[in-house]
Amino acid sequence: MNNTLQNFDSEIVRLDLSGKKHHIGNIVELGNDLIVLFNGTDYIYIPFDHILNLAIDKDNKDEISEPLESPRIISNENKNDLTLTNVLTQARGMFVEIYVTNNQPLTGYISHIMNDYFIFHSPIYKTMNIATKHLKWLIPYNNNKRPYGLSEHEFAIQPYNEPLFNSLKEQVEKMQNELVVFNLSEKLHHTGKIKNIKGLIVEIETARNVSTFLNLLHIKTIHRA
Repeated sequence: MNNTLQNFDSEIVRLDLSGKKHHIGNIVELGNDLIVLFNGTDYIYIPFDHILNLAIDKDNKDEISEPLESPRIISNENKNDLTLTNVLTQARGMFVEIYVTNNQPLTGYISHIMNDYFIFHSPIYKTMNIATKHLKWLIPYNNNKRPYGLSEHEFAIQPYNEPLFNSLKEQVEKMQNELVVFNLSEKLHHTGKIKNIKGLIVEIETARNVSTFLNLLHIKTIHRA
């Protein structure tokens, strides 16, 4: 895919993404499994897996300025080093905006990257487990500004000392009998107490004491209630 995208170098493009989202900007870098777009203000790191289609956007050609500085997260000399895993690794400790689900961009910082998920700390939702494959984009904050204008005292980068498991499945199993919120409470039955995990099926008990069953593959975010 990236060989084809090289033909769009210096063009203003529109990327339509899964979840009925889109971004317009200039392609500034191509990696193994993601694209870096500049929209005139921010550098947006977008995994290929979520790009539905791409087209030249002539309507906004004069509206998006050229970047004045390099991206905060860049590849090494070898372009193949620019992968989603490496971007997440370089982004640890930076204030970033990410988008996963439910029309709610999340702001905060990444502290740990595991096999198929990462730990994200949000001033709103606190500590979150994010499934990597559901990450649709990442935007580093300019000059490492703090979300919501919070001071260092109000939202500081702190060590995270809880034990972590390599896979999201193991992490969910660790939360058995805890009250949690899945997918930012995208649906009413996404909030409840984890009762059991068998294979890829997670059983949770809702507020009305009804069991509902979620497919682990479609769990995008988890945080404690």
